[in-house]
Amino acid sequence: MIPTNLLILAVGGLCAGILAGFLGIGGGTIMVPLLLALGYQPIQAVATSALAITITASSGTLQNWRMGYIKPKRVLLLALPALFTAQVGVYLAQKFSSTLLLLGFGSLMLVNIYLVELRKRVIAKHKDAENNGEKRQGANPTIARIITGGTAGLLAGLFGVGGGVIMIPLQILLLGEPIKAAIRTSLGVIVVTSISAAFGHYLNGNVLFVEGLCLGFAGLISAQISTRFLPKLPSSVVSFAFRTLLVILAIYTFWKAWQV
Repeated sequence: MIPTNLLILAVGGLCAGILAGFLGIGGGTIMVPLLLALGYQPIQAVATSALAITITASSGTLQNWRMGYIKPKRVLLLALPALFTAQVGVYLAQKFSSTLLLLGFGSLMLVNIYLVELRKRVIAKHKDAENNGEKRQGANPTIARIITGGTAGLLAGLFGVGGGVIMIPLQILLLGEPIKAAIRTSLGVIVVTSISAAFGHYLNGNVLFVEGLCLGFAGLISAQISTRFLPKLPSSVVSFAFRTLLVILAIYTFWKAWQV
């Protein structure tokens, strides 16, 4: 690997970790376009991002487990459908052309703009309900977990993202989970889905280990820092910057799809 690329990946991993720590999302939206910019194939970018997310998500999950915040049963019930759909995502990623894969990823980033805002509204509404002593009713738990975990797994295998941005609001809306429990459970499920996706891509020879480890450990370090210091920044500023970044990266991904 070119040393300059290694440095760029380390910086990119730091940026992805900062976003992960502050917004509670996976860093795939940053990692995949970065790998594309360095000349890697779309399928390699997706697979390597899945490996990197495994590392970053494992750190937070281990910390939650040590503090007794993780409920293994909650994680397992969401992770089981995700294990299956992650392999479906890997299969589809293999079948899709590079152009189609890039178009899908670019579209996902645009959808993420809405999902981030949806998550904020759902959490705010849920907090109001909790403050008023209201109890929320969820949907059928089995169906809700299949939808929530299955969606996260599919996104992990197909696009190399964690899926937390959709898992958290779905847990709140469909399962009536408390906010903090939803966030912690989501992070634990991301570990499982990312491992499943990365393993599936590894079997197909798509994972770049040096690049993935560089991104993952850089993200792990910065995520720990961001969770301590970045909350001091105005959330509106960070949210606007993130939405702007998603638009730019989506346009770049569509441009790459046009060139393939």
